[in-house]
Parts: sequence; structure tokens; C-alpha cells
Amino acid sequence: MAGEPGPGQSDDIRLAEALRDGDVIALTEVYDTYAPFLYDYCHGLLRDRVEAAGALRNCVIAAREHVGRLNEPDRLRGWLYAIARKECMRRRDSPNRHTGQEAPEADDDLTDDQLARREERRLLAHSALAALTGRQREAIDLSVRHELDEVDLSGVFGMPLEETLRLVEESREDLAAALHAALIAQNHWKDCPSVSALTESWPLSPQTSASLVRHVGSCPVCGERDTPPLPPDRLLSVLPIAAIPADLRLDVLTAATAADRADNRRAIAAWTEPFDEYGWPLPYEPAPSRARDRESRRRRGPLIGVAAAAVAAVVVLVGAMSAFGGEEDGGGSSPQAGASGPAPGDSGSGSPTGTSADPSPTSPSPSRTSASPSKSPSASPSKSPSKTPSKSTSTTTAPPPKDNDDPPPPSQPGTLSAAGCSMGYEDWCAVRITAVGGPVSWRVTSTSGPVEAGGSGSLSAGQSTTVRVWRDENGLCLGSRSGSVSFSPGASAGVSYHC
Repeated sequence: MAGEPGPGQSDDIRLAEALRDGDVIALTEVYDTYAPFLYDYCHGLLRDRVEAAGALRNCVIAAREHVGRLNEPDRLRGWLYAIARKECMRRRDSPNRHTGQEAPEADDDLTDDQLARREERRLLAHSALAALTGRQREAIDLSVRHELDEVDLSGVFGMPLEETLRLVEESREDLAAALHAALIAQNHWKDCPSVSALTESWPLSPQTSASLVRHVGSCPVCGERDTPPLPPDRLLSVLPIAAIPADLRLDVLTAATAADRADNRRAIAAWTEPFDEYGWPLPYEPAPSRARDRESRRRRGPLIGVAAAAVAAVVVLVGAMSAFGGEEDGGGSSPQAGASGPAPGDSGSGSPTGTSADPSPTSPSPSRTSASPSKSPSASPSKSPSKTPSKSTSTTTAPPPKDNDDPPPPSQPGTLSAAGCSMGYEDWCAVRITAVGGPVSWRVTSTSGPVEAGGSGSLSAGQSTTVRVWRDENGLCLGSRSGSVSFSPGASAGVSYHC
């Protein structure tokens, strides 16, 4: 990591065999050898030093308890990362986890001039990495900074080897294209007005970086520019490394060896189960109740759309042809220029290989190359009972209105409700807003956190529309982020994403 080579496979074999024999000294050596790297990785996923320390402690405990399962002791290092990632995913799924207490950066003893040059290169690295998806950034980080090969990555992500190879190849190609575009923007921005307009501030946001890559690929002026080659290891060597707490070593080793904590260790080890036939932990899966909650949130948007369409059909039948329009009627959204990509659902958990954040369990072995059968349960369509208006048989007619009858009251303005969304690993998601109790003129008033949104419009009573919200990262992100969008009149919606 950051130019420091990791341990060789011979050390993996020796340490794995010593752990199997219950050697406490070997456990200490495992911590001293791998813990700084694993802590930095966990901190990147969790963005909190307390959670990262807990994840590392549980990783060491689970590794000692389950090392006998590992069929390939020369893969000990990658196996530890797989355990660490599963523990981090479990912690990220907890509503009670710590957030916001990020670890300090490890000291490098650089001069002021060296720090200034490093900061400049960091802006370049962050801007190039911003064009990648979250899964691509994690793959680059693990393969370049943490020096894991594709077989290890296959086990860490729980993906077939072919998909892992494709992910790494595409990630490196996309990073090279993004770096080329960022260098052009950094050194030749005066030559192209479009580049100058896109890169007014650094580091570049994800949507700006993606737009820049597309522009450079199609612009004849930018296409003539050459940029110096910069290998990924040199580019990523300037990124910050989370400093592991000095007092964590005693805490972890005590928790992993103390006789009075045996029951606690067994409980922690159970969280890592199940394992595949090669002894690698299968990817984390949320608890059934939480999974049902997520599924409910994913389906909420489509169900609202179906209900709105049904109401629109009834309105058409009675002659009100323009009361309910399509999803983008009533103002819609105002996406950032040049932003594109597949439209995610409310969960937005796509990735460049089509896998979710926790892919289906597969083997890390290179001999196992076929993907696990994908399970896509389709919900049975719900049938809304049609309501046929009954005809009254009474012939009594209503008396005509008297001259002094009050006129009907004017329609009252309604209120605005907003439903939040999660981007998952995508670059944007759609917040749904609905006019309740009357017509509403709405607009986006502000955002908080690393998200961007805009737009305005009018909605009839009961009408809904969606507003696209984009992530707005400043640099490398390997964890989860959240923000909110505020609307006038008086509504707000939460937004989150993984990276």
C-alpha cells in the first residue's frame, strides 16, 4: 500500500499453518504484518475510526477461529480481506453504528514543498477516480494499493473469476481515460472553452469528471493532446492512509486470546459464517427483516407510479385529460450537464459487472468460472379492484340553488411530501415528490451533504414527479455517504449512497 510491498505467499503459508496450530505468537505476527493495511481498508469502507477498529478486532478473532477452513493457506492475506469486508458490510447495515469520527492520516515526515506537491497530485487522483463507479474504485484500491491479485479479489467480492478479471480490466481502462482527461483539464484547459467551463473547481465531482471524459473522447481539439503516462500505483500512492491507533494492538490481541472471552469470540466468529467449499466467507446478506424493508423501499416508487397511472386512467374516463401526466410532468428534474448512465432503482445497487454490493456467493478459485444462478423473484402483480359507479334509481332532483347561497370555496393549496432514495453504487437516484390535498408549486431550495439537485414546477392535487439527485464527492470515497434535499413548500428527503 502506498508503495510498500505486502508479505509474500511463503509468509502466508507459514502464518496460516501456525495459526491452525494455535500459536499465539503467530497471531501477534499476523496482527503486526496485516493490521495496518486491514485497518486502512476498513476505515475506507466505514469512514469512522471506532467502527474500523471494531471491524479489525472482529476480523482477527474470526480469522483465528476459522483458519482451519481455509483450503489454500497461501491465500491467507486475501482471505483476511474477505473477512474484513464482510464484517464492514455487516456494520454498515447497522442503524446504530458510529459515524463521522474519521481517523487521522498516517505521518509521512514530508517537507512543506513535498506536502504541496502531494496535495496537487491528490487533487488529480481524486478527480480521475471520481469518474469511476464505487465498485471500480474499490477494485482499483485493493489491486493497486493493497496489492491483491484477481483471484483474491474474486474471493473478496464473491464474484466469478471471469467477472473479476473483467472488472479489473475495465476499471484500469476507465481510470486511464479519466486520468488522461484530468491531465488535459489541468494542463490544457485554456485551449478548449468546454474544458475550461467544466473544470472551474478542483477536485472534480463525479458527474463533472464523467462529462469531461466524454468530452475529451469526442473533442477534436482535446483529442490532439498527449499526456504523460502515469501508472496507477504512482497515482494512488499519494492518497491518504488511515493511521491505526497505537493502543489497538493490545485490545485486539487480548480479545482474541483471553480465556474469559471465549463465548464472545464464538459469537463474533458466527457472524462470518457461512463459508464456501474453499473456506472463503460468503458475501454478507442483510437480515431478513432488514432485507424486506429495503425491498419495500425499492418497490415503493414503482407502486406509486402504478397508482398514479390508475388514477390518471379514471380521470381520462371522466374527461379530465390533463390532470395527471407522466413521471416527469410538473417541472421534473434538472440533471447536471453531461450526466448519463442507467437509471437505478431506489436502491441503486448496480455495478459495472451487474453485481450488487454483496454479490451472489461464488468461489474465489480460478477454476470456478461460472456465475451462480441469479435469483430474480418477480412480485406477483397486485390487482386493483375496478370501481364501477352505481346508478341511482331515484328520480328526485336536487332543488335549484337559492340566490343567497354561498359560492363554492376556492381550491386550497396543498402540501408537498417527499420520499428519499438511495443511489447504492450508482451516481444518482430519484426523489419522488407528491402534492397532497391540493395543487403545489414547488422548487428545490437547498441540499446538505455531498449531493446536488435542482428543479422546480407545479403539481396538481395527488400528482407526483421525480427529482434526480446526484452525488457530489470531493475525492476518493470508499464508504457510505448521506445528505438531504429541501423543497419549497416545506418538504425534505434523505439521500444516501455507497462508494
